[in-house]
Amino acid sequence: MYIRLDLLKKLAVVVLTLWLSLSAFLSYAAQLPDFTKLVEKASPAVVNITATRETREQVPEEFEHREIPDFFRHFFRNYPAPTPQPSAGSGFIISSDGYILTNNHVVEGADSIIVALADRREREAVLVGADELSDLALLKIDEKNLPSVEIGQSSQLKPGEWVLAIGSPFGFEYSVTAGIVSAMGRSLPDSSASYVPFIQTDVAINPGNSGGPLFNLDGKVVGINSQIFTRSGGFMGLSFAIPIDVALDVVRQLKDKGSVARGWLGVLIQRVDRDLAESFSLDRPAGALISQVLPGSPAEEAGLREGDIIVEFDGKKIDLSSELPQVVGRIPPNTEVNVLFVREGQKKSIKLRVGLLQETERTLLGGLQQSGSNQLGMDVRGLTDDDKSRFGATSGVIVTRVFAGPAAQAGIQQGDVLTMIDSERITSVRSFEEKVAGLKKEVAISIRVVRNGSPMFLVIKIPAD
Repeated sequence: MYIRLDLLKKLAVVVLTLWLSLSAFLSYAAQLPDFTKLVEKASPAVVNITATRETREQVPEEFEHREIPDFFRHFFRNYPAPTPQPSAGSGFIISSDGYILTNNHVVEGADSIIVALADRREREAVLVGADELSDLALLKIDEKNLPSVEIGQSSQLKPGEWVLAIGSPFGFEYSVTAGIVSAMGRSLPDSSASYVPFIQTDVAINPGNSGGPLFNLDGKVVGINSQIFTRSGGFMGLSFAIPIDVALDVVRQLKDKGSVARGWLGVLIQRVDRDLAESFSLDRPAGALISQVLPGSPAEEAGLREGDIIVEFDGKKIDLSSELPQVVGRIPPNTEVNVLFVREGQKKSIKLRVGLLQETERTLLGGLQQSGSNQLGMDVRGLTDDDKSRFGATSGVIVTRVFAGPAAQAGIQQGDVLTMIDSERITSVRSFEEKVAGLKKEVAISIRVVRNGSPMFLVIKIPAD
């Protein structure tokens, strides 16, 4: 009898636990959003984009800058005829008269652009304009009364908010994925889009999603899906979208002028860590530390100098150094702004007239691309023209910080220029990241560095986990 009562008590506990778990699950499920109506309403304005590029004939290196008569071309071996190389992406209609927004990398260099509408009609698109720095492109098709998306405000987004993407990953048209906003205002390492404060989400994005819309629960577009962070080539839980607030400003300029004008300050900057904050008498790490002021730049004319830390620009606080290019870039050139900075422990304020970012400065921007900490244990950035002249290196990356780890054990120092890893040349931050991501553990790897103008090889080994 006592045994049966004990069994009944245990059974009652199990039943009660299951009932509570089921109740909790049903309560949780009731709180999950239903995306069906949103998808039905928004999908007709999403398009599939196919960009075709002709493969250029490959001329032998000794003839690549010379005109070759057509008669002689067939004598060259490995000289294939041009063949179309299609690439696919997504986009969305922003106005009923046929304007379509997508990523620049989807249509860059395309000889023809075909837009497939939701009703299966296909139309050839004209490229109105493109902006490489924001990775945006504006297309136009000759149609009227098209369904278009509703535009929201990305500035109102908050981490934890539900968002949804519609696109064509791997060619699977009108695929829907959902997730939440993971973070706002992200600046990506090794990205030419340093002027974009990306929206980070965990929405599943894969090749083919690029250029597609990111919706909030109201069915309004708040971003353009642009990039993923991956080491496998596929989705790994980190996807990034261009805020629609940024995109609309680009669209306006592309419509009006076919190009985008950005503000320019003319400084090289670096982040302020705890040690630098202490050395500059800051109460906490914040702001953008000026490491170089470019000659003839607005910064030089206003009196800014190396060692100044910009903490506020045009009324907007600069907490992270990556925020400064984003703020400056969105200010119309020739606008006068107030700049608050710290010099020798004292806060100072000046007025500065923002310049126009020219192509030469854009090239210099490429040298500012930075890589965050990696399995080697060091930070690097690309080389500027001044770096190449000063260090006597034509390509490579410069070490900006070394942490405890394989790099420090190998003897790599801040200021070293890395030119080769495992017998492969390093030409940019991107090639450095790709090479480092593929290094095997417990294998000795040679690294060529240039230090004080003198090249040398060091050996590095990544320990097993």
